[in-house]
Amino acid sequence: MGTISRHDATTAAAALLLLALTLSSSMAAAASGPGFSCGPSSPARSLPFCDRSLPAARRAADLVSRMTVAEKVSQMGDEAAGVPRLGVPAYKYWSEGLHGLAFWGHGLRFDGAVKGVTSFPQVLLTAASFDEGLWFRIGQAIGREARAMYNLGQAEGLTIWSPNVNIFRDPRWGRGQETPGEDPATASKYAVAFVRGIQGSSPGGAGTAPLQASACCKHATAYDLEDWNGVQRYNFKATVTAQDLADTFNPPFRSCVVDGKATCVMCAYTGVNGVPACASSDLLTKTFRGEWGLDGYVASDCDAVAIMRDAQRYAPTPEDTVAVALKAGLDLNCGTYTQDHGMSAIRQGKMAEKDVDKALTNLFAVRMRLGHFDGDPRGSAPYGGLGAADICTPEHKNLALEAAQDGIVLLKNDGGLLPLDRSAVGGAAAIGHNANDPLVLSGNYFGPACETTTPLKGLQGYLKNVRFLAGCNSAACGVAATGQAVSLASSSDYVFLFMGLSQEQEKEGLDRTSLLLPGKQQSLITAVAAAAKRPVILVLLTGGPVDVTFAQSNPKIGAILWAGYPGQAGGLAIARVLFGDHNPSGRLPVTWYPEEFTKIPMTDMRMRANPATGYPGRSYRFYNGRTVYKFGYGLSYSKFSHRLVADGKNPAPDTSLFAGLPSTLSSRDIGSYYHVDDIGTDGCEQLKFPAEVEVENHGPMDGKHSVLMFLRWPNATDDGRPTSQLVGFRSQHLKAGEKASVWFDVSPCEHFSRAREDGKMVIDRGSHFLMVGKDEWEISFEA
Repeated sequence: MGTISRHDATTAAAALLLLALTLSSSMAAAASGPGFSCGPSSPARSLPFCDRSLPAARRAADLVSRMTVAEKVSQMGDEAAGVPRLGVPAYKYWSEGLHGLAFWGHGLRFDGAVKGVTSFPQVLLTAASFDEGLWFRIGQAIGREARAMYNLGQAEGLTIWSPNVNIFRDPRWGRGQETPGEDPATASKYAVAFVRGIQGSSPGGAGTAPLQASACCKHATAYDLEDWNGVQRYNFKATVTAQDLADTFNPPFRSCVVDGKATCVMCAYTGVNGVPACASSDLLTKTFRGEWGLDGYVASDCDAVAIMRDAQRYAPTPEDTVAVALKAGLDLNCGTYTQDHGMSAIRQGKMAEKDVDKALTNLFAVRMRLGHFDGDPRGSAPYGGLGAADICTPEHKNLALEAAQDGIVLLKNDGGLLPLDRSAVGGAAAIGHNANDPLVLSGNYFGPACETTTPLKGLQGYLKNVRFLAGCNSAACGVAATGQAVSLASSSDYVFLFMGLSQEQEKEGLDRTSLLLPGKQQSLITAVAAAAKRPVILVLLTGGPVDVTFAQSNPKIGAILWAGYPGQAGGLAIARVLFGDHNPSGRLPVTWYPEEFTKIPMTDMRMRANPATGYPGRSYRFYNGRTVYKFGYGLSYSKFSHRLVADGKNPAPDTSLFAGLPSTLSSRDIGSYYHVDDIGTDGCEQLKFPAEVEVENHGPMDGKHSVLMFLRWPNATDDGRPTSQLVGFRSQHLKAGEKASVWFDVSPCEHFSRAREDGKMVIDRGSHFLMVGKDEWEISFEA
């Protein structure tokens, strides 16, 4: 989301918060309840669009057919006008719920009975839990709070433009913090869980009527650059191979629609292979609706239609631009451009009224499914009774804490320095700009939190004598109080350093140019560690990865934690991990690259390495260079072991169907393969098989453990095969000494397939290896 004017105007997080509060106050409405149609006094209550027994699409088509052309065009922006003669209230489509309801957008106000909402960790940290159930419950809580706000009249829409499921392709990307990471399988599972939660479905996908809220998966597709070396997201022309689109960039969006049943997909600013995403009929109509079966609407990123002409020069006139977008399959423009130029586009014959009708039918069908045309929602099950008491509930606050502590990743713990015994800690020093800044907990796309616990406050809840020094004037750390910090460290029993980044370095509209800690942070940390009585503890609050090789190899830095942007309960979560009230179980959802990776242009979209040119590739699936920390890395206070059971309890897949299928010789003569399309839906179902993994906690602490299962090929990287790829993950809590089995549902068509250069998915004949840690199970596909 975003526009040039909306998101480049404010640089300081404090100023942004003040601006958002001012805007939300100025937008206060007189109405004390939700907007709705088809109530007892509605002039339209006897018309078909008010008939709840009819399908939503039919009701929507009836409503659209009764509108004038001018009324129709007035509906084509994120702020849709009311149609009083039909009893249709005004509606605001743009609301945000990335990790809690947010100031961003026009649909929510925080000036009524509700002035605070639950602020969960930024998404990348939540993803580090590798726990689909947790992701579902967070989406569910956000959707529930949105519906409660709507019932109170503080939400003028229930279309939540979240989640962001773009692939975190480059570590410098300012919005990588908003995503589930670099892995398409993880991003896909996150998308499904979060969408089901926010829309009110069950974890297994069974839907409800009405929707709790509408989710929108963004930003399709191949969007992962803000402003790098003079190239901005508004004019970036991405060159993306069919192979990378098929197995990296598109899978999360496909899962959003096919499995999550998302009711919206947002197209990005990006021009992909010469065509702006919001003007691509191949993407919006052929793929979203045709191949994936989208039952909902397609929205543009904010002002993307205007940008198609003003920045990208894709069409000669505003009318041509609006027509191109709508004919391609766009239903809603965030902004006013289509409303401003829609009538003239119709008058000039650039598009027909039927093009508008098609878009509006998709839009109103979602609003029908939200119950907005069923009378007063406060009198309807299952959400009518939700109100202020359902926001910031103890359950939601505990969920925010659970998410933060389950995501925290222990990167280093030399000599078992952690966990600390609070009774054995005398005086402590908390040093760092991120120790006592409540805004840094939220990352971006946040709302007013119910409550906040900073890391300093969290420490003070465990220790009586904690002295605090910011050390740096800001995250940029242009000025460092190194002498004061050294003096404080040398006189303290234990030293905690809370360092890292902020929205000054990474956010929408801003990419990083370096992976090192900013300014004088590294020298400050090193000096403090050298002066301290014992090894110090470094806690990193960042979105994207940082190169902390210096800390990794410094024996005076005894422990390192990555805590992301941990949300309202972040300080308590960090303290609970430090003092052993929670056993860390997070695993990195992204590769942490060294600073030398910044030599690679952000504009190079290739995922696969090219050894001939020295291009190292991207993500754990293809990168062949040095890492600081690998994808999936994370330590625990306990020792866990795994065993992939392959002794008859795990049945091998039934491959008899391959006998009747043709196989194709690889282009490089390294083997042959079967086309997934040839196997078909029934065949893919037949190939599925379960895999069991025994997990044991050898102690000394109880704890949660995420089991990650990967696939590797014997001839990885040939024909563009990944080095390895994630099949799935399971999260299991085990007491010390306890053993348990976790099961994976393995689908070869999904998990063992790879993309050819043309994007077609195939399964190689011969051996494949399932891996959990160092344990492997060989699976062979032969006729």
